[in-house]
Amino acid sequence: MTGRYTHPHAHVSAAMVDASRRWLASLDNEQRSKATYHYLDGERIFWYYPPLNRHGLPLRDMNENQRRLAMALLATGLTDETNRQARLIIEHEEVLGPLEAESGHPTWPRDPELYYWTVFGEPGRAEPWGWRAEGHHLSVHYSVWGDQVIAVTPFFLGANPAEVRKGPKEGLRILSAREDLAIELIGSLDAGQRGKAVIHDKAPWDILGYNSSKQAIHDEEGLAVREMNGTQQEILMTLIAEYVNGVPAPVAEQRLAAIRDTGLDDFRLVWAGGLDRGRDHYYRIHGGQFIVEFDNIQNEANHIHSVWREVENDFAQDVLRDHHMLYHIL
Repeated sequence: MTGRYTHPHAHVSAAMVDASRRWLASLDNEQRSKATYHYLDGERIFWYYPPLNRHGLPLRDMNENQRRLAMALLATGLTDETNRQARLIIEHEEVLGPLEAESGHPTWPRDPELYYWTVFGEPGRAEPWGWRAEGHHLSVHYSVWGDQVIAVTPFFLGANPAEVRKGPKEGLRILSAREDLAIELIGSLDAGQRGKAVIHDKAPWDILGYNSSKQAIHDEEGLAVREMNGTQQEILMTLIAEYVNGVPAPVAEQRLAAIRDTGLDDFRLVWAGGLDRGRDHYYRIHGGQFIVEFDNIQNEANHIHSVWREVENDFAQDVLRDHHMLYHIL
């Protein structure tokens, strides 16, 4: 299959096929019925990052070997650093639970076993297939076709608390880089640049795309990157890479190369809220089909939501549309 993305990802896709097959083979029939869907089932394009009851097979319902195999599948879609972040996000439920109980406002069982794995289609067959790992503040989606990874988004990471302020993990900031780089960037802008970038003095309550299956873009908002100086553009590109480099290197390098080839001139930075970590803050970077959103407002600006999306190709929609147009439209 030759899709929109032509860079070979053979060893990445092979690792995903092997890991998914090993995990599925470890399941009994009842578990497998919860864990598997047809690739084109509408379940594949439903995603959400709050704690809720999901479809798929949760860690809670797996034995130790099955959990190990599930985590091995997750690792095939992440770099070592992002895999470390993902594990910390799962473990973070054990930090958040006691904090909510102490405040007298528990809202949902904070359970690191309530993370769900799902496989769509048949791994390694001729047709496209995919997998998902999802729970509170973690939503990872992959689509694979032959030896190519054809979609990696939505790619969501969050953290509550964003900074652990007491207890054994005091000082832990799982997603510090994507916050600190953005604060550095907004702080580097002069008054004229900030006047264009900052569209409101208060951050929105959440990322604006929420869990939509198709992300909207507000093309004219914000500061155009062509109006930034060279140093500011370097910071912006580093921030973009902070999101994209969460996926395996061959896939990330392809996405970053496409951005560099096109250039950043038509990218825009949008900001809302405070200009430092002490206040609620939100930013969005978008250009072409690329968009990231970051929001930190809840829990007195100590609760991060962040997502990377490829607007036309979330859930492999663009690749599949091209294929159907070429081979299935008479």
